[in-house]
Amino acid sequence: MSKTQTIGPRSNRMPKVKKLPADYEERVYAGVLGKLIGVYLGRPFEQWTHERIKRELGDITYYVHERLNKPLVVTDDDISGTFTFIRALEDFGYSKNLTAEQIGQTWLNYIIEQRTILWWGGMGASTEHTAFQRLKRGIPAPRSGSIELNGQVVAEQIGSQIFIDGWGIVAPGDPEMAAEFARRASSVSHDGEAIYGAQVVAAMEAQAFVERDMDKLFDTALKLIPDTCTIRRLIDDIRGWSAKDGDWERTFSRIQGRYSYAHFGGGCHMVPNHAIIVLALAYAPDDFHQAQLIANTAGWDTDCNAGNVGCLLGIKLGLAGLEAGPDWRGPIADRLFLPTADGGRCVSDAVQEARTLIRAGRALHHDPAPEPKNGARYHFEFPGAVQGFRLEDSPECKCVGAVWNAVGHSKSGTRSLAIGFAKLAPGRCARVATPVFLLPEDAKMPGYGLIASPTLYSGQTLRGAVECDAQTSRAVTLSPYIRHYGPNDSVAITRGPEVKLAPGARKEFEWRIPALGGQPIAEVGVEISGAPRADGTVYLDYLSWDGAPDVAFKRPESGVYYQRAWVNAADQVSFGRGEEEYSVLHDEGPGLLIQGTREWAHYGFSARTNPHLAAAAGIAVCVQGLKRYYALVLSQPNTLKLVKEYYGRQTLAEVPFPWKYDEPVELSLRTIGGKLSAYANGKRLITVEDKLNPLMTGAVALICDEGRTYWTNVKVQPV
Repeated sequence: MSKTQTIGPRSNRMPKVKKLPADYEERVYAGVLGKLIGVYLGRPFEQWTHERIKRELGDITYYVHERLNKPLVVTDDDISGTFTFIRALEDFGYSKNLTAEQIGQTWLNYIIEQRTILWWGGMGASTEHTAFQRLKRGIPAPRSGSIELNGQVVAEQIGSQIFIDGWGIVAPGDPEMAAEFARRASSVSHDGEAIYGAQVVAAMEAQAFVERDMDKLFDTALKLIPDTCTIRRLIDDIRGWSAKDGDWERTFSRIQGRYSYAHFGGGCHMVPNHAIIVLALAYAPDDFHQAQLIANTAGWDTDCNAGNVGCLLGIKLGLAGLEAGPDWRGPIADRLFLPTADGGRCVSDAVQEARTLIRAGRALHHDPAPEPKNGARYHFEFPGAVQGFRLEDSPECKCVGAVWNAVGHSKSGTRSLAIGFAKLAPGRCARVATPVFLLPEDAKMPGYGLIASPTLYSGQTLRGAVECDAQTSRAVTLSPYIRHYGPNDSVAITRGPEVKLAPGARKEFEWRIPALGGQPIAEVGVEISGAPRADGTVYLDYLSWDGAPDVAFKRPESGVYYQRAWVNAADQVSFGRGEEEYSVLHDEGPGLLIQGTREWAHYGFSARTNPHLAAAAGIAVCVQGLKRYYALVLSQPNTLKLVKEYYGRQTLAEVPFPWKYDEPVELSLRTIGGKLSAYANGKRLITVEDKLNPLMTGAVALICDEGRTYWTNVKVQPV
């Protein structure tokens, strides 16, 4: 039996759901921001010792990435795991009875082996890699993470703690629910003390929505773990030491003597790092900035520890707590990356991830609420939120300007994005944009892999609303625009229709994104110009888009960003010419080459499919990861199948269809609200309506099962 199975309280019954706090949504956003700040702050010197940090950097009082010649906003497992694994709630219907096995299935759905989310350190070295291998081989959670199977040292590393914040956030004021969710989520990959530490963090975060006293938060969490466990003894020790010492570095020296890496095996054990979290919270229970100084200056797994501390204090202190010292929010501008098999979710921001958690929390509490501004992607409804929008700093945009979150100037909300400008004149403009795909500076990002698809495509309709401040000196001209890749990865701007804005005027606009030769869109924004000179402010109320794309994915003459827009979930992928425009080789099971977003609906996907040697090959729609999609495949022997992958494969329909290797077949699959129509060489052969857990939306994929296949004429079109 595993340690967790024999020691301590556990329950398979969720406690009664409690009422959501009135300020729940804003506190969720503050918690997400606190997590990001802590991770980005600690990431550049992760695993440094306290002594090295003091010697080379001194006390950590602000971001140090520039001193170490590193980017600030980066891919990181603390972020991608936290905001990906919690999607099990959405994918399995927001059930309070969500199981560890279902969370493990969520791992297999979103993780691309050796490429996304995890540290792929090897079986027996990386706890998460070890658990992934168990899951892949058919060993379900919680056995996949058990001490019995993986040994105590492997099972008690830090990962369960760093991924756990979302489970506390969706259970505000309900630490029992948070701790139970944390147990189930942690057990996918961890066991023993690693689960207890994760339960403490999640329970404290849940209770922090309704309780400000840190001692009471600790007391609440301690009731939910065994009295005899190491995590309990550690918390008691540090609380006692801090009360006597009055100096965090003196208390840290005691931690080094009893709870350091020297006392616990593996590369990054839970216990020493949990001690740093407790140290920071004990000494700075109401000071976000001092807590970050302690969590980061102490050393060890700095980004992990600072991220947990930041999330908890973000929830507890709210946005005011984050803003009581230096400007933590400005440099990151809400930005984050979530590289998974759902590539359209990769380029994200704190507002979007907060909204995902809010929807889950509200669903669990049976407390629905409308989405801000009718579900607009960029709505700016949280104080200070800019959702990645930044002023362009190019020669033609060298005018005085600023971007900030403003109160008012919204028809259906309470806030907007203010774009201030001065000295706009012919040849001078102000451009403000946010990324929707990888930017050139992201190409060589160090650390964890960066896999993404664009979120905006040709054929979709961009919509927005703007208002010109009444004090603006004269009328201005505004155009929505996109920045997209071209030949040899050059970057070009395409503008939408001009909008004339007089001072005090409000206007809405829409623009159907034109064909771009299949090249990916990198940014979306607005451009403001004036003549002869304009000074003032324009407010962007919202910006969003809808509709199915209309794209022919024709390979360009040169460039790599076209290739990077495809999420590679296969052994080998190449982009060639002629009949080998796309080539996928996969040795075992289905390999996928994916592009698009989870929101796509009512479209047709077609491609000229040419199996060279494969058990099955074809196309897929409504792709929501590696374990959720429909596929139309040429299958052995001489069969055309419509299959559904939903954590296991099911054949929805099949018809005889003679085909041969190296003889292409035009395949097309249309999806409209669970109704599927399949075509081969222009003839409809299958019509099916899926009524059991239908997949209504999703991306597209080229799919090859055990072999090699080529494709050309790859298109997505509305139906």
